[in-house]
Amino acid sequence: MAGIKALISLSFGGAVGLMFLMLGCALPVYDEYWPLFVLFFYVLSPIPYCVSRRVTDDTDATSNACKELAVFLTTGIVVSAFGLPVIFARVHVIAWGACALVVTGNIVIFATILGFFLVFGSSDDFSWQQW
Repeated sequence: MAGIKALISLSFGGAVGLMFLMLGCALPVYDEYWPLFVLFFYVLSPIPYCVSRRVTDDTDATSNACKELAVFLTTGIVVSAFGLPVIFARVHVIAWGACALVVTGNIVIFATILGFFLVFGSSDDFSWQQW
């Protein structure tokens, strides 16, 4: 039952994060849909970690080059997701209020993605790897 509660709370967090992203795009004050390019970063961010979990054999090693590369790539993707709305706002493509809403949505969505891997990434009987 704890897995179901975690899944429901994570889906609520994802919905709230996407709501902030949509508010930054669709409010009549802003009315620009350029921040939706951040969705690509949401899709790309878990891929390096998932690939490194499949490729690595030794999970007890303190330092693993494949996992460190995955963390580096994931960090680059996350920083790019936060930088894109700021750059859009600096070149006056979107308003600063829309940038703030998109950055708030980024915080919520990436916290939800992190929470998903923390809750379902352990090696217990209910794991994301069996999906």
